Amino acid sequence: MSHQPFTAAALRGAVDLSSLKRPAPPAGPASGAASTSTDGAGLVVEGTDASIREILAASASHPVVMVLWSPRLQESTDFVTTFGEVARRYAGRFQLVTVDVDANPTILQAFQVQAVPVSFAFLQGQPVPLFEGAQPEAQITAVIDQVLTLAAQHGVTGTVAVDGEVPDEEEAEQEQPLPPLHQKAFDAIESGDLEGAADAYREALAQSPADADAKLGLAQVGLMQRTQGADLQAARAAAADDPTDVDAQILVADLDLLGGHVEDAFVRLVDTVRVTADAERNKAREHLVELFEVVGTGDERVAKARKSLMSALF
Repeated sequence: MSHQPFTAAALRGAVDLSSLKRPAPPAGPASGAASTSTDGAGLVVEGTDASIREILAASASHPVVMVLWSPRLQESTDFVTTFGEVARRYAGRFQLVTVDVDANPTILQAFQVQAVPVSFAFLQGQPVPLFEGAQPEAQITAVIDQVLTLAAQHGVTGTVAVDGEVPDEEEAEQEQPLPPLHQKAFDAIESGDLEGAADAYREALAQSPADADAKLGLAQVGLMQRTQGADLQAARAAAADDPTDVDAQILVADLDLLGGHVEDAFVRLVDTVRVTADAERNKAREHLVELFEVVGTGDERVAKARKSLMSALF
């Protein structure tokens, strides 16, 4: 499932929730998960076949992240616990919903998953796939940051209660809107006008060269432009035929990044730097540095890839 980056198109959703009817209430909460509430309120809540539609409807006001898990699997239980710790550190900026699939077969059927744990984000009622399998805390945090960025672009900036406290609704209503040029870029992305979005971000950077959000937005739009209409299988075949074809390697790296295979994209371009020279080598290097900006320079995968790049160069 995808990690980075998320796009407006992802919000169209890939999961059919129509099968989530309202069955008889379940017998009670499952054991083994992090402490959760069952009434849909709070930082970490338990989703059930009976309550899940109402809980996910709240994603219109605040980001919701759902983890499907099973208490029969220790790795699954540990992942839920780790995710709960991450949720508490974010202090209500998103709500974590845990679903015991053993006790809630309707949800399991709706999402058609083959193994747990598996994770989704929900924004405005639409699902965005996050993880298949357990992930380390650093990876969870990196992806949650991306979810929150996307949520802000869609105006989903509400918060949830922390430790029983009710969030200040008046303060939430007073959340600052996106800067005008950022909103212009977002609207352009929604309408499919990627060049218009890029122009808006460039204008924002011209006005404020230190605008990190505009820089990230421009890099992500560039990625979307370069991969638009690309055939992944054909791209991989072309790259395999000629490892020194920098353009072919760049396209596959872009597609990998768009599909969430961040480390694969980085390794491919580092390897390309190793086997090329002069202008072609510099082209591969510059593109890799641009992808670092797309992912975020604070990401540990970027730090690791920077070291590999230095080794390849020297």
